[in-house]
Amino acid sequence: MRLDQQPAYVLHARPYRETSLLLECLTRDHGRLGVVARGARGERARLRRSQLEPFQTLALDLVLRGELSTLAGAEVVGMPLRLAGDHGFAGLYLNELVVRLTARQDAQPVLFDAYARTLTRLAAGEPVAWTLRRFERDLLEAIGYGLQLQHEADGESTLQVQAHYRYDVEQGALRCTPGTPHAVRGADLQALADDRMPDRAGMAALRHLMREVIRYHLGGGELRAWRVLAGVQPQR
Repeated sequence: MRLDQQPAYVLHARPYRETSLLLECLTRDHGRLGVVARGARGERARLRRSQLEPFQTLALDLVLRGELSTLAGAEVVGMPLRLAGDHGFAGLYLNELVVRLTARQDAQPVLFDAYARTLTRLAAGEPVAWTLRRFERDLLEAIGYGLQLQHEADGESTLQVQAHYRYDVEQGALRCTPGTPHAVRGADLQALADDRMPDRAGMAALRHLMREVIRYHLGGGELRAWRVLAGVQPQR
C-alpha cells in the first residue's frame, strides 16, 4: 500500500544495515510505523539527515508492506520546533512514552494531535512538568487507559476536593487519610480533569500518580527518560 503526504513525526532513529536508518514514526492516519529509510546514512543519500529530525512536522511518502514501511520521500512542513534544555529532554520523554505505550499500525489521530499540541507548548516555554502531565493524561485516554478523574472508585460518588485519595490503576480513586504515602488530593485530580495546573504539592502528587500508572501499563518497566527528568524542577 502506498501512503502519500502522510503527516508524521520521527520519534526515534537508529542505524539499520550499512547505510540505512530504521525510524519509529508517529503518523496521523496509521499510528506508529516502523520505517526503513534506505541509504539515508550513505554519502549519496537522497534525503538529508536533517529532514528526519525529531520535533518537526513531516509529510512522508511511504510504501507499507507487512510490519515495516519503506520511506519513498519526506518533506518538512513549516518551521522545525526548537526545544532546548529541559524542554528538549521533555520532548525526548514524549517520544519514548509513545514508542513504549503504543502498538504499531494502530491509528491514533487524537494522540497525534495531542503530541503536536504538546510540542508547541514545549517550544513556547510552557512549564515542563504540567505540560507532561497533560500529555500523559491525553495519551492514556487515547489508547484506552484513561484515568477516572471525576468519581471515586465506586463509580458513583463524586470526587471531593478536600478529600485525599490513593489512586489504584484497576479500581480508581480510593479514599485514604492525609498521611497515606503518595496520597493525592481530590482537588488535584479535579484540576487535571479540568486542565488547570495545581500548586506545587499537587504537581508532585500527580507526577507520582502518573509514574505509577505508566509503570503499571509497562508491566512494571521503567522509562530511560525518567532518570533525565528527575533533575527537572516541578514547576518549570
